[in-house]
Order: sequence, then structure tokens, then C-alpha cells
Amino acid sequence: MSILLTNDDGVFAPGMQVLANWAKTLGDVTIVAPKNEQSGKSHGIEMHRPFEIRQVTLPCGLTGYSVDSTPADCVRFAVLGLKKQFDLVISGVNWGMNIGQDMIYSGTVGAIFEGAALGIPGLAVSGEANGLDSVAAHLDEVWDYISGNGLYGPGKLFNVNVPRCVSKGIRVTRMGGPYYSDDFQQLDGDMWQVIGKCIYEDSGNDDLDTDAVMHGYISISPLTLDRTDRAVYEQLTHLNTEK
Repeated sequence: MSILLTNDDGVFAPGMQVLANWAKTLGDVTIVAPKNEQSGKSHGIEMHRPFEIRQVTLPCGLTGYSVDSTPADCVRFAVLGLKKQFDLVISGVNWGMNIGQDMIYSGTVGAIFEGAALGIPGLAVSGEANGLDSVAAHLDEVWDYISGNGLYGPGKLFNVNVPRCVSKGIRVTRMGGPYYSDDFQQLDGDMWQVIGKCIYEDSGNDDLDTDAVMHGYISISPLTLDRTDRAVYEQLTHLNTEK
């Protein structure tokens, strides 16, 4: 298996070392990750300026590429720049959860969407801040669950979140509500600072990724690149007329 690893925390982030040490037991690993933290960059790409890409050696002993741009651009470079074919993109391990509506901002998740756009299945893997040991301890379990249940394959995307204390195993989930929000604080003159805050409210529904993770489950959420609202589309197709 040929595996592309990326993240949004930076090529030298601790989560990359965890992921790289594990992924190399599955197959051939290529590492292409941002030079600096790119959290919140979602599926953004750079279209207007050249950017630096250079080879680096990671603490785990593997060599990789440091890209001075977004996670999506890392995937694009790996496929379109290096001209390599991959069987799987794994993004992470993110320092902090990517759950609920907040995943739409996630560079970690954006990377696997870019992989999907290029025809490659993907996993986005996140854990609680200071919870990398828990993620490392459960990566084999997560992969066995995905591969053993026939979930891995073309077009398949999964968002995986591992809590610091796993007490209830693995649960397949859907996207929950908002987990974080922001306050805007005015500084001097025209300058403003965004101050993040947690607004999670427990709804008692473990089918939601937010609740499942808070209740001790490893959450695995299937995602799709297609943003079509299928239910509404089916309701409205009668409006189409042949010309």
C-alpha cells in the first residue's frame, strides 16, 4: 500500500511523528506536510504566489517534504508535483478534536477532501490536545475496524476522533452541532483579535460525533466530497423540463 501522510499542524508536529511511526507498518509512506501550522485553512489552496517546497528529515527517521502552503496544496504537490500514485491519504494526527460543524474549517479534513478530488480515499485523524498517547494506542484498532468492515476503498472518506480516555470502543457517527465559537475583541485602532471558546452542549445522542467522543467513544464519521443536498435535489428534479 502506498500511503500519503499530511496534516495541518506542520511537518515537525508531534502528531505527524505518531502517525508516521504507525503508518510505515502498513506500507510505503510519503510525507508531505505544511512548513508551519495551517489550522483553520479548510480546503484552501494557493493560486497567486510561488511557495517553498523542500526535503526534510523527520525525528522518526523518515524523509519528507515541507510545503510553505496549505494541507490541500500538500496533497496536490504529492500527486501532481511528485507524479506519485497513492492508495490512501491519512491526515493528522491533529492536535485537538475535529468534530461537529467545526470540521468544515479543518485543514486536517480539507486534506482528505483534496485527496478525494484526486481519486484517493482518506482518513482524517484527530485527538484531544495532549492526547496523542491515546491516539497511538488505538490506531491499530481503528484501522482493523475500517478494513475489517469493508469500509476502506475508492471514494471512501472518514473523519476519526479519538478521546483521551476511550471507555466505550468505536462508534460510527454523523456530524454534530458546533463545538467552538469565537468572540471578537478589539485591540488598538483597527485591529481585532479572535478569542475561541467552547460552546458544546450535550444532546445525549451518541450517533453524533460530538456526543460520542465526549462519552468515551472513538468516533468514525463517513464524509463525502459531493456537497449536493440529495434529498432536496430529488424533491426538485420535477422542475427540470426537457428542451
